[in-house]
Amino acid sequence: MKVEVERQPGFVSKLRIELPSDEVSKEWDAIANSFARLAKIPGYRPGKAPRAVVDKRFRKEIQEELTKKLVSKSYHEAIEQEQLRVASLTNIEDIQFGEDKSMRFRATVVTAPEFDLPDYKNIPVQLPDTKVSDAEVEAALERLRDQAADFVDVTGRGLQMSDFAVLDFEGSIDTKPISEIAPETSKNLQGGKKFWLHMAPDNFLPKFCQQLVAQEPGETRLVIVNFPDDFPVKQLAGKKADYAVTLREIKEKILAPVDDVLAAKLIPGKTLVELRQMIEHDVEHAKEHDVERAKESQIMKYLHERIQFEVPPALLQNETRRALAELVQRNRERGITDEMLKEKEKELIDGAAGLAAHRLKTNFILHRVAEREKIQVTKEDVDRQIRQEAARYDVSPEKMRKELRQQDALDDIADQILLGKTLDFLKANVSVEQSEKPVSVEEKL
Repeated sequence: MKVEVERQPGFVSKLRIELPSDEVSKEWDAIANSFARLAKIPGYRPGKAPRAVVDKRFRKEIQEELTKKLVSKSYHEAIEQEQLRVASLTNIEDIQFGEDKSMRFRATVVTAPEFDLPDYKNIPVQLPDTKVSDAEVEAALERLRDQAADFVDVTGRGLQMSDFAVLDFEGSIDTKPISEIAPETSKNLQGGKKFWLHMAPDNFLPKFCQQLVAQEPGETRLVIVNFPDDFPVKQLAGKKADYAVTLREIKEKILAPVDDVLAAKLIPGKTLVELRQMIEHDVEHAKEHDVERAKESQIMKYLHERIQFEVPPALLQNETRRALAELVQRNRERGITDEMLKEKEKELIDGAAGLAAHRLKTNFILHRVAEREKIQVTKEDVDRQIRQEAARYDVSPEKMRKELRQQDALDDIADQILLGKTLDFLKANVSVEQSEKPVSVEEKL
């Protein structure tokens, strides 16, 4: 096989690959013989048509089958032969067959940047103790108790701070509904029915709760809200809004005593002692997870600081688009309107570019460590990951594999496994220094 490599700016390389006629002829013959055995050609019994007739009649189909079989195989052999570190295959084009049955085509690739790895074993990391304190267990129990609280109706008095108000309300500016002034903003700013509001001085809109104190169920009040000049909804910034607020109900939160009854309510069949044990285990697990994330963060920070290289522009552009789409989607899920996102467009693009550059640099570093340590992904690794993904989406592994293949995502799965195995290797070889600083944990109980 003959390979010519033309290196271009921006980490781009163009390969011209030519396969000798004997190699192509061998595969051509195998495919043509398969056609000859199965094809129905007028005037000939199945399997008895001369090869010349088969070649002529099915030339296009044979070439298509041959292309599928040889292009991918010869491309990978060419990469290995030329020892190219390919980060991305951009294009395969200009596939040609010679009269002598030779084959040639061109491939455009983006290569990985060259850099030297520092010593990546025994990277120093500081990790706090994962021991769970009694105070942490009690705090987690109190959160669960709060989540299991009952809300009871309050009668015989007006609304007070710390109550929960059930409201009907509608906002307007100069008699025009906010729903018309800012139709894309949060529904909670426009108004609502049976809206639950915790009465607290700084909750919801500026000075909103204070103006509801002593309101009686069934009473309607005018609440005036002065939106600050820097309010994120441009149509409302600096404006005075009138809210017609009708109080429907007053609710009071009642916390249950901390006892076996509460434990059984939270987790049927469990006592308070058993519940505390479960909480302790969950908090410990959360701390261990955070410690692993802290370890990963310190490893990559160490490597990023000691390795400098330019990220291929084409890859950075594609990854920035992907990161930007993620940021936009995340903000939309938080209730940020498209108009507000448009106002922060430059900030979002800059943030996406930074995130993309960091991701790509991390991937290049981990790939180079995997190459040095000969870390590989096995068929069993991929099969296991596909089974996990299938279970997650409640489909069969066969269906999941088929969908991944259709989306050309099997290579992505293998790549993510490789990066994970490499990171696990680095974590297993750190030098741990104990820290007095406690781990920050968000217990998801």
